[in-house]
Amino acid sequence: MNTSSSLPEDKKLCVIYRVEPGCLGPEGKNHISKFCSFAQSELRSLDSEYVVWHIIPREDKALPEMQYNFVGKLITHSQAEKYLALFDKKLDEFEGHLCEKLATLINEFMGHE
Repeated sequence: MNTSSSLPEDKKLCVIYRVEPGCLGPEGKNHISKFCSFAQSELRSLDSEYVVWHIIPREDKALPEMQYNFVGKLITHSQAEKYLALFDKKLDEFEGHLCEKLATLINEFMGHE
């Protein structure tokens, strides 16, 4: 299912990433909302052909750091893996790339604060 055109929003994988305030340092709780908005705008174009990003503060430790939804429903790690395979992507590499990008964005954001 390699496609150069973008899928409709409701057919894309929704990736919810909850950012820990502590990753922004001891005063992270004061900056986390602003960082999430910054990261959301910076990631908007990343894999946008088949992914919709939701970068939010991790306020509830009971919720996972990363969560996948498809057509409005929570899906498992293996279901997300199958979805990404349609685009010749591996979930572990996808997650690793996201974590690297977020680390870069944290450094960039902290340099501007």
